[in-house]
Amino acid sequence: MGAAAIVAAAPAYAQQKPAPAASPTPAAAEGPAIDPDDLTAYVRARAADARGAADTAAAGYALALRDVPDDADVARLAYRQAMAAGDFALASKASDVLARAGAAPPDAGILDFAVALHANDGRAIEAALSRLRRGPLDFMVPVLTAWLALDRGADPLAGLEGRSGGALARRYAAEHRALLLIALGRANEGLAALGPLLALDGDERQDLRIDAALLLAGTGKRDAARGLLGGAPGLAPLRDKLGKGTTPSAAFGTARLLLSLAADIAQEDASPLSILLTRCALLLDPEDDRARLFLAEALSRSGADRLALDVLAQVKPTSPYARGAEAGRIAALRRAGQMDEAIAKAKVFARDRGATAADLQSYGDLLSGAGQFAAAADAYAGAIRRDGGDGGWQLNLLRGTALDRAGRWREALPVLRRAVELAPDRVEPLSYLGAAQVEHRENLPEAQALLERAKKLRPNDSAIADSLAWAYYLGGDTAKALPLLEAAAKSDPGGSQVNEHLGDVYWQLGRRYEARYAWRAAAIYADAGAATRIAGKLEGGPTGAN
Repeated sequence: MGAAAIVAAAPAYAQQKPAPAASPTPAAAEGPAIDPDDLTAYVRARAADARGAADTAAAGYALALRDVPDDADVARLAYRQAMAAGDFALASKASDVLARAGAAPPDAGILDFAVALHANDGRAIEAALSRLRRGPLDFMVPVLTAWLALDRGADPLAGLEGRSGGALARRYAAEHRALLLIALGRANEGLAALGPLLALDGDERQDLRIDAALLLAGTGKRDAARGLLGGAPGLAPLRDKLGKGTTPSAAFGTARLLLSLAADIAQEDASPLSILLTRCALLLDPEDDRARLFLAEALSRSGADRLALDVLAQVKPTSPYARGAEAGRIAALRRAGQMDEAIAKAKVFARDRGATAADLQSYGDLLSGAGQFAAAADAYAGAIRRDGGDGGWQLNLLRGTALDRAGRWREALPVLRRAVELAPDRVEPLSYLGAAQVEHRENLPEAQALLERAKKLRPNDSAIADSLAWAYYLGGDTAKALPLLEAAAKSDPGGSQVNEHLGDVYWQLGRRYEARYAWRAAAIYADAGAATRIAGKLEGGPTGAN
């Protein structure tokens, strides 16, 4: 099962939104009336829930659940907010209520396992494993049982040999088999098993490399640990602060498995699951700042901005992940709408001597989002220089776009052409450069050729069709322009620009009634400048001024 499939297969835990209760107050079908004070707490909890204040919401739901201890609706709300706030007692209580009601989400098994392992409660551990085996997260069980076997002094590898199942299950089994070999003191075998896995992983995710290095250092092989981190980009701070590594244990292995899954679903719409995974990972390994970065990202995406910033504040300036925490802080501030503070921090961050091309690009993205296009273009230029090469098509496209929007078209044109040279089969540079030249009404044959290539790559894109049609129209080929515009307006009936262009072409052809109809459609979602222009066309038709 792939990461996306996990999210799709288990919406109850990956994308759960609280279902509206049948009534505005929690109450059992037959039970005691809720205390007015607790009702107030519940109402306040719902309000806090809506604004992303998970800790306040959790406290309110706790009071409500105390008064109606068997109410599954309240328990469902309490469960998610408790996990966001890191209140394991409330989360476990809510999970029990949901289990009795037959409504427990599949990820409750992970919570049960982590809490039981943290308490060293063998009976509860087995109950949690049984629960996981019956749900969509069953692929985790072989790895969990292998680390438990290590703690007991049994053979941890037997259950991982020749694992079948989905690609994700096989990958986790292979990764943890390598880690367990190192944990058993069989470092050479572990490193041999790691080699192909690290080659597949590339430089995008270094988690497995880091985990192996920590185990190597923890089993007395510091030189091997440093060597494993030696050539990896971005790992110099960790290499310098490796210390004594970590002691192999089921807690360590479980925390790493949970963090791996959190990383795999980081780009999915699965913040509730990501929050649970990383909270449980930190319960078992409170020193792992990587988990804090993923937790803060998930909290921020879910709207819990203050909690996200609080989690990031726990990463010390001396941590190998301090720069990651600062990048997360900037992202959280941006999502919270605190753009001025985000830009100020990003500026300092981008000017730091340890700043990467990605840091400068992120700074440019913030500036561009704030409409500071000239400054954004400078940031992207810095990213291209820091990259050490030509920056790739994306940075050139970003810089060219920013220059264009800053009113510096002459500077933008060669940069955008360079983006097309670097990626001649990518829709993004083809369509932007083509549309921009049409907008500036120059190099129309080149613009048409670029847009025709873009349309072949993405034939159903109404914006590309609109730009290409307008290029035809400006070049005097109305016969080619009209069917493209009509099709684009049909696929995007609310599109302001395509409807305005369609109206202009109808007017040129003498179809005045249809022209005004298209302009009226364009006016509905037009911005202020376009609305004024369209109003002029509705009154007297197109002129040189509009």
